[in-house]
Amino acid sequence: MLNIKDDMPVFLACGSTDMRKSINGLVAIVENSFAVDPFDRAFFVFCNHQRNRLKILTWEDNGFWLHFKRLE
Repeated sequence: MLNIKDDMPVFLACGSTDMRKSINGLVAIVENSFAVDPFDRAFFVFCNHQRNRLKILTWEDNGFWLHFKRLE
């Protein structure tokens, strides 16, 4: 179960992201583009060029959650 807190920041990636990237690739984007520690309590949101797919990365206690949503 994902613990969501009201005060957790949400970071939106500008532009499009290659949706073939998995956790390690998205963590590299967070470290380089956001200049934020990916282990901080925050949501990092990425979308593809057509804006019909989303990936949300977040750290929780002992591992990363990677959520994927395909918009229809």
